[in-house]
Amino acid sequence: MKISCMSKRATRPTVAALMILCLGAAAFAQEQPPEGDGTLPIESEWDGSPTELYGKGDQTFVIALGTVFPLFFARASGDSIENNVKIGGAGSLNYNYYLNSRFALGGEFGGMFAGTLGENMLFVMPFGLKATWHFIASPFEFPVSLMVGAASQLHLENSYFGLIVKPKASAYWRYNPDWSFGLDAAWWWLPEWTDDPDTTVYGNFLELTLAARYHF
Repeated sequence: MKISCMSKRATRPTVAALMILCLGAAAFAQEQPPEGDGTLPIESEWDGSPTELYGKGDQTFVIALGTVFPLFFARASGDSIENNVKIGGAGSLNYNYYLNSRFALGGEFGGMFAGTLGENMLFVMPFGLKATWHFIASPFEFPVSLMVGAASQLHLENSYFGLIVKPKASAYWRYNPDWSFGLDAAWWWLPEWTDDPDTTVYGNFLELTLAARYHF
């Protein structure tokens, strides 16, 4: 009888000890890190290679503001004419869709204004299609583009609607995967064709703008 009583008393602390051991094991298992080095995965930084930065379907939207400089005006014969246009302002919006890591197609819409020696204003509003070739030396990018389109010109009561050809070279610094900032230098070639070759004029302007580019 004494032995029997001692066995019953010993059973209770044994069960309690087992329960404590089980709870401790469960808590220990929850505190263990997942397999591996215990660190959470993070997004890897792009290394600047074209395949990392751009792929088919990538797009960019660019806003640019700056200055336009009148360079020279020439007739069809090649003779230069007096330049009466002052330095003015220019801006543009453009969109690009990448067909691969190096080449994009898109469109551009912009405008410029400049005063004249006669205290009047010249307004030009070009738009057109643009092809861009991309050169990359991370974190810098050097797009070279060609825009061909049409431009509406207005000076006093005179207006003209005709061709514009606009080659452009740019340099951008890639700030992060979403934004890059840089400088654009573009040449505006604006012919004004008339029925009389002696009055046909080819205008040439240089545009320098600061640009912000959004990638999506």
